[in-house]
Formats: sequence, C-alpha cells, structure tokens
Amino acid sequence: MASLPAANAEIAGFFRQWLETFAGYVREVDYASARPLFHPDVLAFGTHNDVIPGLDQWVSTQWDNVWPKTADFRFVLEQTSILASPDGAMATVIAPWTSTGYHPDGSTFARPGRATMVFSREDDGWLCVHSHMSLNRGVPQASHANRPVKAW
Repeated sequence: MASLPAANAEIAGFFRQWLETFAGYVREVDYASARPLFHPDVLAFGTHNDVIPGLDQWVSTQWDNVWPKTADFRFVLEQTSILASPDGAMATVIAPWTSTGYHPDGSTFARPGRATMVFSREDDGWLCVHSHMSLNRGVPQASHANRPVKAW
C-alpha cells in the first residue's frame, strides 16, 4: 500500500504559516482578519455545533462561543500532518492545538483539542472549505472568559 500523500516542502511551509496566522487571529479575537482564510460557503463543525453551513453562521455560532471565552490558542506545529493531492489542488491539515479555558471563578484549565481542515486551491490561493475543531476527551466544554471582539 502506498504511503499517505504528504505535502511537498513548499505546501507544508505555507500551511504551517497559515496555522500560525489563523491562531494569531483567534488569540486576538479578530474575526474580520480570519474571514478571508475561509471559503464563504465553508462547511464546519466543532464542540458547540453539528454541521454549520457557511462562514457567517460559523462565526456567529462557533467562533463567538469560543474565541472570546478562551485564551492562548496555538497549534502544535511539531505534531501537525499536512497532506496534499498529487495535483496540488487540495490539501488536508491535521493539527492538535492548545488553549486556556476559564472556570466561572476565573481559575484556568488546559483546553487542548484537535483540528482537521480541508483546503481547495483557488485562483487567488488556498481557502479552507471544511473545518472540524473539537476538544479532547474530558476537557470542560464551557469556558467563561469575556474578552472583547477586536473586529467582526
């Protein structure tokens, strides 16, 4: 059996930088800057929702339930896998992540999870067309920070 279709160095480098960029927007609670990274009709699901059709609904139901209520979001790049189709038209990124959650009393807890994202190469670059981000087993689902949204 053939091995998984690992991305070449150029594509892998692009997506490692993409993850760093996106994680920075999550930490800054900057929805406006993160939006262009995703297809407007992205299909997503995560901890708070089943399949969510479209970026606007994803922002209002998932991002807004998580980003302002957590802190320190980062992907674990050394444990990330990046796959790409042989023609370079599609890629899949599988990445664990870490963040900080907050109990109602303000005390913190580790809030790790994992993500799978599927990308399609368009004329003007790569867009995420599917995202699944979820918490690891046993991690509290609710976090109670109240950080301001930088930009919608």
